[in-house]
Amino acid sequence: MKTVESKAELREALAAARAEGRSIGLVPTMGALHGGHVSLLEAARGQCDVVVMSLFVNPAQFGPGEDLDRYPQDRPADERLAAAAGVDLVYAPGVEEIYPEGFATAVEVGGLSDVLCGAPSSRGREHFRGVTTVVAKLLNTVQPEVAYFGQKDAQQAVVISWMARDLDFPVRIEICPTVREADGLAMS
Repeated sequence: MKTVESKAELREALAAARAEGRSIGLVPTMGALHGGHVSLLEAARGQCDVVVMSLFVNPAQFGPGEDLDRYPQDRPADERLAAAAGVDLVYAPGVEEIYPEGFATAVEVGGLSDVLCGAPSSRGREHFRGVTTVVAKLLNTVQPEVAYFGQKDAQQAVVISWMARDLDFPVRIEICPTVREADGLAMS
């Protein structure tokens, strides 16, 4: 398994696979991996020739006073779990790689991002704008044939599916079943 931190390194690492016509699967994560993430990685491994996992804590998904600074980060542990699940390439960009100085574009899915978890009272619209913007950037940079998301985050999965459809990303969004703890609680 290889870890890269820049778009240039990522593209270089995927060039041979593309030239050989190998299929690429992407599993976007913010780290703090658990069994739910592992199930997504295993699904990608079972369906694609090359598995890419992104590892990026997206500040655009957090609002003022939210827990960005407290979000758990243990890159070595995440990389060990990724390697054990068969990941070929970890893309672990810094904030400046995703959102360079002067970055001014956002992607938003109207309607779907305004209800339920996206209700204005919960600052959800801004959260989903952060999610769709970073996922659009990852889909554009990695250019996978398939991207994997968990059913547990149902609204997010639908929002991302609509975004990919509306923006004509040549990718299949694969929604994988929720993985649960022994007591039935969804892993999160």
